Amino acid sequence: MHHESSLKVRFSETDLLGHVNNSSYFVYLEQARVDFFSDLVPESSGKEWHFILASVKCDFLKQAFFNQKLTVVTKVKKVGNKSFQLVQIIYDSETNAKIAYSESAIIYYNFQTQKSEPLPTFIRETLLAYLVESE
Repeated sequence: MHHESSLKVRFSETDLLGHVNNSSYFVYLEQARVDFFSDLVPESSGKEWHFILASVKCDFLKQAFFNQKLTVVTKVKKVGNKSFQLVQIIYDSETNAKIAYSESAIIYYNFQTQKSEPLPTFIRETLLAYLVESE
C-alpha cells in the first residue's frame, strides 16, 4: 500500500533555467509527508503533533518544469521502536517518469517532554500496512 499526493509546479518554484529549483522538491516531499501523517492519525492537530523529521535526502533524477503535474508516492521502508523510515518518489503524473527519489527518517516525539517515545500500537499497525519490501 502507498499514499499519493498530487501537485502542479508553480512558476515561483522554478529557477533561472526554467526548471524546478532543487529546494522546491523538499517542499513537495514535506507536503506529502504531512498528508501521509494526517491520514495516519486523522485526529491529530498542531498541538498533538508527534512526528519530527530526523533526516532527509533526495536524489534528483530528471528535471521538472513550470505547470508540470507531479505525484508524490509515499511508502514505509522500515518501522522501528520509536521511529520509521519513509521512501518518497516523485513522478510525472502523465508519463509516470521518476523525477526524484527520497528517503527520510521520522521520530515519534513528545514535544512536552522533549523526548522520543515508542510508536503507539495503532500507528505501528498502520505503518506496517504501508511497508514495502524494497525500493
